[in-house]
Amino acid sequence: MAKYERSFTGNFNEAIQKIHQGILGGSISASFEDSSEYTMGDVRIATRVYERYSYLGGNRLTCTIVLAGKDNNLRVTAITSGGSQAMFFKINVWGEETFLQKVTEILRRL
Repeated sequence: MAKYERSFTGNFNEAIQKIHQGILGGSISASFEDSSEYTMGDVRIATRVYERYSYLGGNRLTCTIVLAGKDNNLRVTAITSGGSQAMFFKINVWGEETFLQKVTEILRRL
């Protein structure tokens, strides 16, 4: 599992749209799996789950994105997981790290 977190200022709707378009446009094997959005008071929270094939690992990986925002103060967390073929411990995390690196590039441009 690999993780990236960042706080920044911006427009919530624009940020979640750029994340979505960036992930799907960044890999031919990337797919949008599911989402959830809700509001608690004046805080908005969006969760997105993406999946892609790792050619290096020969398996599929997921990336979960959580975007929380109040006014123009935003916080994003991206966590990648999957990819290992071992039963008790992970032996190949290259795909997770590569997927997260591509997502991190998108998030840093927000």
